[in-house]
Amino acid sequence: MHPVVNHLVQLEELILIRDEQKVTSGEAHLDTLNLAIKNMTVKLPRDIREHAEKLNNKGQSAIVPIAEKVCSGCGITLPISLVQAVRLAREVHSCPSCARMLYFMESAPKRLANKRRRTGPQKAGVARFSSPALMIPALQSDTVEGVIQEMATKMEAEGFLDGTDMLIEAALQREAILSTGIDNGMAIPHVRGVEGGGLALALGISPKGIQWDPDDTELKHVIFFIVIPTAASAFYLKLLAGLAETFTDSEARSAILAESTADGLYKTLCKVTRRTIK
Repeated sequence: MHPVVNHLVQLEELILIRDEQKVTSGEAHLDTLNLAIKNMTVKLPRDIREHAEKLNNKGQSAIVPIAEKVCSGCGITLPISLVQAVRLAREVHSCPSCARMLYFMESAPKRLANKRRRTGPQKAGVARFSSPALMIPALQSDTVEGVIQEMATKMEAEGFLDGTDMLIEAALQREAILSTGIDNGMAIPHVRGVEGGGLALALGISPKGIQWDPDDTELKHVIFFIVIPTAASAFYLKLLAGLAETFTDSEARSAILAESTADGLYKTLCKVTRRTIK
């Protein structure tokens, strides 16, 4: 990977983490993240820095991966010559449609298309990207790594994605930057940049609780594991905000923790998030 591209990818990750913190944890860690972002930004070549800031100021990612010859930012199919040039990584290239800078990933977890026949009314809320099959009423693991592995394996076993090992590695790398544990006994480990399909959400309950962050004494009982295609990054922040808002309510937390079956957990999740997640 071109060194400037690698720098941009790391910078973009910090910006997204900062956005996540704003919607889930308020001011926590924001000063540290803002300083890290500032220090990384000034190290970019001037033309690249100005281009990245222009995109970020529009609420867009400055750099996105190519997924199967498609710009994952805007969805346009790219010329083969451009895909090859991005892959060679001799210089920084941009999408001719959305102007986002591009990078090439040799491999990434893939979100599989839902092949089930759709019947009945169109789904709304959480039901659009989850399923009773992705509910785990009693997680067996009692460590962060174990829970992530258990939930990622569940997603693959139920046919929602392919590439569990890559998914687990990416989720743990994200945890190493900043814990995804938040208040009210929740954690939201996740992986962005998944190829294909749409966002997918699994929910696991830990009756005993898990110490998600060594610096946080609050045990986490409600664990959401989410995979996010690049194109769904903006909606993902709304989803995070909706989940955080939902479970500030002790009644919603109690209702979720009271369920002992996958179907019951799914129905309750849909019910308690009906107002906060559209």
